[in-house]
Amino acid sequence: MLQSAHSIFAEELLPPKTQRWNIMPRVPPAIAARFSNFTPLLAQILFNRGLVSPEQAQEFFAPESQIGNPFQLHGMNAAVERLRRAIKAREPIAVYGDFDVDGVTATALLTQTLQALGADVQPYIPHRIEEGYGLNLDALKQLKGQGVGIVVTVDSGIRSLDEVAFGKKIGLDMIVTDHHTPGTEPPDALAVINPKQAECAYPFKELSGSGVAFKLAQALLRAEKNLPIRADPSAPLLAEDALLDLVALGTVADLVPLTGENRALVKRGIEKLRATERPGIRAMLHHAVTRAETISAGSIGYVLGPRLNAAGRIDHALNAYHLLTTLYPAEADKLAQQLESTNRERQRMTQELTAQARARVAAFVDDHLLFVAAPEFPEGIIGLIAGRISEEFYRPAVAVHVGEVESRGSARSISEFNIIAALDECKDLLVRHGGHAAAAGFTVRNENLAALEQRLRALARQTLADRELARTIHIDAEAELGEMNWDLQKALEQLAPFGYGNREPVFASRNVTVRDARVVGTDHLKLTLSDGKLFWDAIAFRQGRWLSALPKQIDMAYQLDAREWNGRTQLQLNVSDIKPSEK
Repeated sequence: MLQSAHSIFAEELLPPKTQRWNIMPRVPPAIAARFSNFTPLLAQILFNRGLVSPEQAQEFFAPESQIGNPFQLHGMNAAVERLRRAIKAREPIAVYGDFDVDGVTATALLTQTLQALGADVQPYIPHRIEEGYGLNLDALKQLKGQGVGIVVTVDSGIRSLDEVAFGKKIGLDMIVTDHHTPGTEPPDALAVINPKQAECAYPFKELSGSGVAFKLAQALLRAEKNLPIRADPSAPLLAEDALLDLVALGTVADLVPLTGENRALVKRGIEKLRATERPGIRAMLHHAVTRAETISAGSIGYVLGPRLNAAGRIDHALNAYHLLTTLYPAEADKLAQQLESTNRERQRMTQELTAQARARVAAFVDDHLLFVAAPEFPEGIIGLIAGRISEEFYRPAVAVHVGEVESRGSARSISEFNIIAALDECKDLLVRHGGHAAAAGFTVRNENLAALEQRLRALARQTLADRELARTIHIDAEAELGEMNWDLQKALEQLAPFGYGNREPVFASRNVTVRDARVVGTDHLKLTLSDGKLFWDAIAFRQGRWLSALPKQIDMAYQLDAREWNGRTQLQLNVSDIKPSEK
């Protein structure tokens, strides 16, 4: 039953601020004619993704053909040759990872591959608080003292020039595999594998750290198949596909574009996750109350990824590594239970500290860059704080843990501002930095912190001063609610996995009648909608603020979802934004 006008149609209350809608141009008739086998809506969606021929569409629907030859990557031959020599000689190898999901999964899959080939290999993942991001000198000295001869970095190292040089100086053969944006010069390593380096001709540049590590594993397995070096060459060889579940976890969690080869790897990796045999993943799914057969890129991003990340944020990422690699169900259950508890603590801390950060920037929300720094912001949470602030105010945001001598910061940005390029222009103030256009981290000495804030604000003002900063929803097509049906839903499923770079299709419908509205959970708006013929269930996540100002007739932007409830699957509209309908 529709609630009273006084409660949800209070005209005296201003509606919440809506977002800017960018409705994509209609597909030209000549191109639409090429997609005559598709419905007009699906043809429009394909056109919006740059697909203008049936052949391109076919490649998109079957992306496996886009998985490239690993030996095309610059530095691959040198890395494979050196590692195979080490495997034959039983020379100790260390895989040096990172503490986020991408780094942990990259460490796990490369260590698993080297073990399967008979290597004497150990993982090393630095402690976020005690050691910080990337290579560090004490760790390299420790590994050398343990007899390690080769250090292979994963998801790190491309900007660690001094550390790589030090490793080489003390007698370590350094192999760097990374996907972050290189600096002005490469590290002086035995081999550097990074598709973004200028001399690399590999066609796909946007691999994740786990994706690059997988290419090295792929090359090692193919070399072994062609010229075995194992003690028992007749034993079954580890299959490349057995590693793709880890690649999917790392790639989705790291927010690299789900296009091209990434989309192919994640698509196959999700299939492996749905039938996973890893006790750790099965235990984590159990404690997260998630069924394996329902895993999608969304559940990686919102369920599995945060739990794995929690270990490195407020404990040690080795806990996540051991969960992913254990062979024992009892150990897996214990580790998954610990991770569940750690994640709940991470959620509590994030909520409390984000509220503190929000209060600090409240007076500066019209600035072009938001900057908060405090000793009470833990290093493991600053990335989440920056992300929440950036998302809420649609500004580049920087959160900093202030230490006694040095401070560590995390930055999240918007599409209009390249944060790693901005940090590059501040490199004279920084001890180290690295990352992507949208997310980066840095270490700065405390005496340079104020100057860094001032320069970043100036760079943001210079870039963004003439731009209207508002979150934009890119809408694939305007549609009638009657066009939302199971045939369309099944067609949309073929476009998955969805994520950054391959967003889930968004539709807009006008003059929709609100039949019922209520808040569920903490801040979600549950709606019953009608086009005058049919009724629709809809959910608007984190939009409970609309309840006291919701008009009776709305325009809405939304996605079409299939929702399972009490053993039944039904269609549901996932509402991204609401606007009052114009009379």
